[in-house]
Amino acid sequence: MDHRKTMEEGLLTVSENLVHEEGAGNDYSDATPDVGSLPVTAVVVLSTLVALCGSLSFGCALGYSSAAESGIIEELDITLAEYSVFGAMLGIGGVVGGLVNGRITDIIGRIRTMWLSEIISIAGWLSIAFAKNAWLLDFGRLLLGISSVLILYVGPIYIAEITPKDFRGRFTSTNQLMSSCGFALMYFVGNALNWRTIALIGAIPSLLHIIGLFFIPESPRWLAKIGKQKEFETVLQRLRGKNANISQEAAEIMDYTEIFQRHSERMLDLFQWRYADLIIVGVGLMFLQQLGGASAVSSYGSSIFVDADFSSTIGTVSLAIIGIPGTILSVLLADKCGRRPLLLNLGRWKELTPIFMFIGMLGYYASYTVGMAGLPTVIMAEIFPINVKGTAGSLLTLVTAGAGSIVIYTFNFMMEWSSAGTFFVFSAICSLTVVSIAKLVRETKGRTLEELQASIVHCEIR
Repeated sequence: MDHRKTMEEGLLTVSENLVHEEGAGNDYSDATPDVGSLPVTAVVVLSTLVALCGSLSFGCALGYSSAAESGIIEELDITLAEYSVFGAMLGIGGVVGGLVNGRITDIIGRIRTMWLSEIISIAGWLSIAFAKNAWLLDFGRLLLGISSVLILYVGPIYIAEITPKDFRGRFTSTNQLMSSCGFALMYFVGNALNWRTIALIGAIPSLLHIIGLFFIPESPRWLAKIGKQKEFETVLQRLRGKNANISQEAAEIMDYTEIFQRHSERMLDLFQWRYADLIIVGVGLMFLQQLGGASAVSSYGSSIFVDADFSSTIGTVSLAIIGIPGTILSVLLADKCGRRPLLLNLGRWKELTPIFMFIGMLGYYASYTVGMAGLPTVIMAEIFPINVKGTAGSLLTLVTAGAGSIVIYTFNFMMEWSSAGTFFVFSAICSLTVVSIAKLVRETKGRTLEELQASIVHCEIR
């Protein structure tokens, strides 16, 4: 029928209104945006800070297995293989959550999804803190995985949808900064406290997040998506300031949303030719992010230093510290340098690992936090149109969790095979990542979400 033709004509109309075609090539940001620079209000800052509590919680979950490894193995008398299962349960829970996270976020909204995530997170931490056997440990870690993949999706999406375009990159990339802080917190307290106490500390960010959610608004773009016009305008005005003129931004959001809302949101709709480039970029970034070894370094940093006859305390504290300035640099540069240059920073230090393990670990983690740690989720939050965003989010987080669980589970066995060979494999994957980013990833800075997404689909239709 003419159903597809009608959609294409609508998209072309929106695209022609939002996108200047001159200079369009591999860069989505070549055109000059229509909407002027908008202010960052206190409401946007508060909402972002509350949403970031979820990222802090995820960082704690990520760093916990390294911080608690020796204590758990000794007290519960479990084998290295059993502990590898415990570490990998975070990824397995992510696979479970990844099957539904996008759909849940679209159905119940961004705020309620964050609520759900943190309730599951607190249950997971309590299960670990009071575990008497490996089964309860694994169950708690599974819950943390489900919670983490929910927040990994909804957090960047929510921040991207409330933030003015000129600040979207740095605000969204602060997710990784808070993850690094949570990761560092676990590494610091892991050297001084019992593993059960550490688990209780890990639940605090989730509790703070739940409290903070009472005071922040729902995403205006989600409200527009479900047809709540009046609430959409009220929330957008609140986010932009009482005296701000929101008419142009509101009109663009509604025009864009209405075009896509005329069509179904089935999972198979994502796998149309017009979205092929987006799927390749999104899946590729998430997949390579995990296979580069980041999950292994985060989960087993302590044992890596021990295996190399290096002080575990000095190593883990240094690793925790080095990630924070690297992430701060990423936040500051995301809207100035763009996403692609920072992503291409990955992979330059990995080859030093077998010879200069300590330098290699710090160099790798520093370069990772500047680019690949957080920016794939920024791009994920930006590039997918609203009618397939939920499905795309489920697919990408499913890929992330699946690849991460594979890396975490197999790492200890790979190290037994060959420690040098393990890191050479990671180095090769990092090199492949650099090539893939250079060839496939386009810049997204400086555009509203509507301009960016309309231009992408516009190029596919043309």
